[in-house]
Amino acid sequence: MKVILTENIDSLGLIGSEVAVADGYARNFLLPKKKAVLATEANRKVVELKRVKWEAKIAKEKALAEEMAKRIEGVKVTLKAKVSEEDRLYGSIKVKDIQDALAEKGVEVEKNMILLAESIKTLGTFEVPVRVFAGIKPEIIVEVVPED
Repeated sequence: MKVILTENIDSLGLIGSEVAVADGYARNFLLPKKKAVLATEANRKVVELKRVKWEAKIAKEKALAEEMAKRIEGVKVTLKAKVSEEDRLYGSIKVKDIQDALAEKGVEVEKNMILLAESIKTLGTFEVPVRVFAGIKPEIIVEVVPED
């Protein structure tokens, strides 16, 4: 089913984009939550009228995201963890741990913005990307050290 997005959706595209999605996804999620409208001629005309407003909104969001990316880029977070004799962690460092450590540094991000492929299970220094906008992913440095 073809729909026109009425807001940015990371996995699909930017506001105003016409995309093809599964029928159930459109019927059960996108349309009821007003995140998209059916791609009909009438809706295309309405979208064209709103396009200028949306493009201004996208530009504003992107400018804010670039500013945030400059603040986040290179932030170093040190996390302490209990380790075994082989320098393996008891447990692991998860996204929530990184989010809490960033909050202590005054950097507020949502959990879904931190792109940690899998939990950190060893000591060391890791570069973790943070998605602030489509295509803008500054990296933070996460250092995992043994607890005293």
